Amino acid sequence: MNPRDLIRFLKKDPVEFTKEDILRFCEENGIKMVNFRYVAEDGKLKTLNFVISSKEHLDAILSDGERVDGSNLFSFIEAGSSDLYVIPRYRTAFVNPFAEAPTLEFLCSFYDSDGKPLKSAPEYVLRKADEEFTRRTGCTFKTLGELEYYVICSRDDLYPGRDQKGYHSAEPFVKFSGLRDEAMRLVARAGGKIKYGHSEVGCFYNEDTYYEQHEIEFSPMPAEQAVEQLILAKWILRMLGNQYGVEISFAPKITVGKAGSGMHFHMLVEKDGQNLMVEDGRLSPFARKMIAGILDAADALTAFGNTIPTSYLRLVPHQEAPTTICWGDRNRSVVVRVPLGWIGADDMARDANPGETGRREERPSKQTVEYRVGDGSADPYLLVAGLIAAALRGIEMPGALEMAERLYVSGNIFRPEFKERLAEFRQLPASCVESAEALEAKRTIFEENGVFPAGMIDSRIASLKAFNDRGLSEKLYGDNEAIRELVGRYIHVA
Repeated sequence: MNPRDLIRFLKKDPVEFTKEDILRFCEENGIKMVNFRYVAEDGKLKTLNFVISSKEHLDAILSDGERVDGSNLFSFIEAGSSDLYVIPRYRTAFVNPFAEAPTLEFLCSFYDSDGKPLKSAPEYVLRKADEEFTRRTGCTFKTLGELEYYVICSRDDLYPGRDQKGYHSAEPFVKFSGLRDEAMRLVARAGGKIKYGHSEVGCFYNEDTYYEQHEIEFSPMPAEQAVEQLILAKWILRMLGNQYGVEISFAPKITVGKAGSGMHFHMLVEKDGQNLMVEDGRLSPFARKMIAGILDAADALTAFGNTIPTSYLRLVPHQEAPTTICWGDRNRSVVVRVPLGWIGADDMARDANPGETGRREERPSKQTVEYRVGDGSADPYLLVAGLIAAALRGIEMPGALEMAERLYVSGNIFRPEFKERLAEFRQLPASCVESAEALEAKRTIFEENGVFPAGMIDSRIASLKAFNDRGLSEKLYGDNEAIRELVGRYIHVA
């Protein structure tokens, strides 16, 4: 069965899927199994499997969900009263491309014993943040993720890749573009909106092991759907890696001195179909206020986006990862980058193709701003929720435009001419402990209007402090064996 048959069969956008649609599809296409998938506190996708015995059985599953032991999914839930419900979100349905028997997959939401959304469930925190943003601005927050990962396999010296020179390499000098392309097709068939894929900078050998870095970038989507496609993409990549006999790792750092893997998020805001990030041919005041809010909360945001000790081996100078809280245009050394947005660049295709005489259609602006700090250890639900909360605060914050002006840099912050300015800026945390302290100091940004429950913030602070990793980078300097052990411990962190 073609995994795209669900959309083709129903002839609907997934957001319009109903229970009756799902029942009809399953009956007419011989679906034998249903899997419920959900992300728990550790960031990994969990699974509950059902063999469908009848239409009535399937109806009950889709209507009522199932109960699960919440104490084994979330540390803040006590074993004495731990039952939760998991309820499928119909719009997430897709046919499993790996299963032998026809199987339908759903992402699920958590509900408590009273049938209310679990306030501390990551997917509900994002939902609340998104709804609060729309309620207070009348706008739609859209985002897209950049998913970087390494393929790890046995050494192959035929057409060897160049150390740290893998960016946009082509076959045969890149070995796993086929795996990446297959993953992109399967993500698209599961409902994801792919922008593009390419090989990334990271490429190196370590004795008999080869490491090759890739990236898949998505298209802008409403916040919840944007995170869902990231979650599914990570699962699909790992499943393909298992089939290919290679490891897939989203870990922020593989070894010191080599490119780490980030999880960057591009953001834009729309109202009535118009992109509000641009005004009069330049970055709008609205966008600059958003940036100010994100920079003001940048140290605390690492508590959701950089959650393990090796995260802070990536956030070091001169590695295309930010350390200093500032922003700039087309600048990869900053927390927030303003990438090229096709502003005033309308006639490039006509110049490249002199024979083209067709009229160029007007399209909505593509301008985004990019948050570059997050990595593969992030809980993307909570990180995007945190970005929304911080951006909303910036929009409403007095003095936001002045703050944005003060924190702007026009070039690479590590160049000599910026030495004096570098000393003026705050630095990102250098450990999980420092990240926890930043969250503790700024927790009200996220707790406003009950978006992030206080208990969740308490739990996140405690888990980060438990790493006891203050000064770890300095302690590990030059100790390759200790670094190797630490990286191995977190190689499949999320």
